[in-house]
Amino acid sequence: MQQSAVPELAHTRTRPIHWVATATAVAGVVALSPVLQPGSATAAQGAVGSDAKSAPAAVVPPRTSGVTFPLNCGPVKAVVAKEASGDLDGDGRPETVAVVHCDSAMGTPPDAVYVLTRAKDGGASRVVATLVTPGERLTVTDLAVRARAVSATLLGYSSDDVPNCCPDLKTPAKWQWNGRVFVRTTPAGALGV
Repeated sequence: MQQSAVPELAHTRTRPIHWVATATAVAGVVALSPVLQPGSATAAQGAVGSDAKSAPAAVVPPRTSGVTFPLNCGPVKAVVAKEASGDLDGDGRPETVAVVHCDSAMGTPPDAVYVLTRAKDGGASRVVATLVTPGERLTVTDLAVRARAVSATLLGYSSDDVPNCCPDLKTPAKWQWNGRVFVRTTPAGALGV
């Protein structure tokens, strides 16, 4: 057997004092870790030698809760089925587009589509435009707000003889603000379902 060139190590046996020292060191690291944390990371770099202004806080889109929609539902309440938000008029504040219908236990109630906004001071949400009325007997699907435009697919009926359960027309639609009103365009002709 070959002898080690290194003398026998003094710490080959653990004693209670070693455990106490280790526990004390770990407790010290844990206690000091909140103090020694690095600052928050940011993706943007501040400009050198200039007064960098902080970006304004994001503007919250209008909420649909608490809004009285111009929809006559009788004894049942109006239900917001879909909503999408985005800046439709280019003023830097988002609007919310809501698809609303009466809460019906049977059948498919027709949808209405409303545009909501809020005052600059962040007041209550209010309806400022109607894109689809319930009288048009349409069901709205695929609602989206992109590039300052509202797009949706409208399911409708070719005649009054078509049952409410089974729309037979499918029409893509798009609305854009022209500075005074929302103008509807139909990217493609009405399609049969």
